[in-house]
Amino acid sequence: MTAAQPVEIEICPGFSPRSRPTHAVFDFDGTLSLLRHGWPDIMLGMFMEMLPRQTGEDDAVLHAELHDEVLAYNGRQTIHQMVRFAERMASRGAQLREPQFYLAEYTLRLERAINARSQRIRDGAGPDSFVVPGARALLEQLHARGLKLYILSGTLEPYVKQEAALLDLARYFDGRIHGGHEDPTRFSKQMVFDRILREEGIPGTRLLSFGDGPVEIRHTKELGGLAVAVASDETELGSGKVHALKRTQLIAAGADLVIPDYQCHQPLLKLLLGDR
Repeated sequence: MTAAQPVEIEICPGFSPRSRPTHAVFDFDGTLSLLRHGWPDIMLGMFMEMLPRQTGEDDAVLHAELHDEVLAYNGRQTIHQMVRFAERMASRGAQLREPQFYLAEYTLRLERAINARSQRIRDGAGPDSFVVPGARALLEQLHARGLKLYILSGTLEPYVKQEAALLDLARYFDGRIHGGHEDPTRFSKQMVFDRILREEGIPGTRLLSFGDGPVEIRHTKELGGLAVAVASDETELGSGKVHALKRTQLIAAGADLVIPDYQCHQPLLKLLLGDR
């Protein structure tokens, strides 16, 4: 993590303050947690390793194409990325395999990194070493002001709950932690957003969301809520720099504000909540 730098908040043209937001939904990986830091590189490495090449194909061009696609799927359950990759493999004449085969291999590779980081915390490293800068301060402020906070992640729910507890973040959410399901038809972020509004009896205008994937940004805007894009550059955390491709995709999805992390939590709160 680089030394902390001043963080600017990019205000997008569609931004309009909300008078009384009452509920805030956070994506988890890359938005709060860094335990899965580097997952796109792990996924891309596997894809590049397995994908048969076409005659004269440029690896750099292929890598860029796959990278764009991986980030475009960010926020959805990982199985959807594997379904798309299985289609690519089949289109190139590779051995036909189910998407679950690729998911299992990717999960195995990713878990090596997660397990090493988790062990560092258990051995005494502070959990904030693996939390997006400023996130805890923002959560504390929102929780203290009485907003109901939710985690909504495409990662399988048991892992999200385990990792949120390990990072000492679960206590801000009072059990409101939602994650993916092994049967992808039983979970989507849209389903959970709709359930929150229905069960809480609130209009979408009371909703804030924070995420680094287009999915949660798009759903929030469709419901009339306020969407904060966390375009974190995980290779230079704390630098105040945004990830250029994430920024482009998140603005296209309808983001109201763009930040690289939460070191700007005080001015961010003023924008989101006014003088509340």
